[in-house]
Amino acid sequence: MLSLAGRILTELQEMTLLCWRCLKGLRKQPRYIDEMIFQMDKIGVGSMAIVTLTGFFTGGVLILQAYPTVQYYGAQASAGQGVATTLIRELGPVLTALMVAGRVGSAISAELGSMVVSQQIDAMRALGTSPVRKLVTPRVVALMVTLPLLTIAADIFGIFGGGVTARQLYGLDTNVYIQSVRVGVSIEDLMGSIIKPAVFGFLIGLVSCHRGLSTKGGTVGVGLSTTNAVVTSSVCVIVADFFLSKLLMGLFKSTLF
Repeated sequence: MLSLAGRILTELQEMTLLCWRCLKGLRKQPRYIDEMIFQMDKIGVGSMAIVTLTGFFTGGVLILQAYPTVQYYGAQASAGQGVATTLIRELGPVLTALMVAGRVGSAISAELGSMVVSQQIDAMRALGTSPVRKLVTPRVVALMVTLPLLTIAADIFGIFGGGVTARQLYGLDTNVYIQSVRVGVSIEDLMGSIIKPAVFGFLIGLVSCHRGLSTKGGTVGVGLSTTNAVVTSSVCVIVADFFLSKLLMGLFKSTLF
């Protein structure tokens, strides 16, 4: 138990130090803007297909499961409100973060781990280049910028998928569905759906980069670091979602967050 607690504290200490170096790197030259833009394109555009597909079918499943219940109580007109509220407040940010953690987090960890194993990181240090400023900061910033945009895309396609399912399977009028969606969307919900993914992106980037840079044991260690990065990032996203929901509930004074 003490050994486990010691490892956890050591990991937290190392990640805190990496976070501090990452933030400090934003204040110094060079800032590697081109690398940030490249990572945004790689993460954002590359993840668009899987995120939109996930959002579309999530919205369809929500309608598929909820519509018979609301129909029983004669509240079919509120079906769109339930889909919009659920997606924007919780499922959209969390599912998008989990998809990105599986796709991008693993790639970041594997890439940095391979650089550690092949001693490219040591070569960068020998040439006077900061690996944190060159490799970590651009990826963390790119995730913090692109993940909210991907979440918005997932929400839009999820609402669209719910509308298609409601129309095709249950014959719900499209105008009724759209009006119900408008009722279910508020400014507080939209702000929360941007704040949460930004924090999730920071956590995914930090954890993945830390796992990659701490790779040991050759190619076997790269695979282990990749697996640990995905698992740890996913757990951090789920845990952080609870605390962020509680915080947003207090800030916006909404018991429905």
